[in-house]
Amino acid sequence: MFLENRSKKLYVNKTNSNDVLKIMGSPQITSITDKKTWFYVERTLSKGKLHRLGKNVLKKNNVLVLEFNKFGILENKVFLNKEDRKKLAFSKDITTNEISQKSFIAKFLSSIREKMYSNR
Repeated sequence: MFLENRSKKLYVNKTNSNDVLKIMGSPQITSITDKKTWFYVERTLSKGKLHRLGKNVLKKNNVLVLEFNKFGILENKVFLNKEDRKKLAFSKDITTNEISQKSFIAKFLSSIREKMYSNR
């Protein structure tokens, strides 16, 4: 309830970034491309009952996305909860990175390691 209650105090086209810092604190994540998009995350886990055999169960997974204009005024506010996360569509495209590609020897040794430990 922390994130949801605090987000109600933020008003689009009225609240500035200093007000957000005062109400919410510093953001957990900022956008990579521009520093004008802030993300706040709230996640609550609990131990499962008998049918889950003590595994962690996700109770709450709330995300607040705040977008600011070039003057630091809040332009857009989006609150996403656990159910909204299921509705989001992600791209299946994979980006290849030439710098972090493994060499032939590294690939060969990692495949041998996988085969060695797969029988355990």
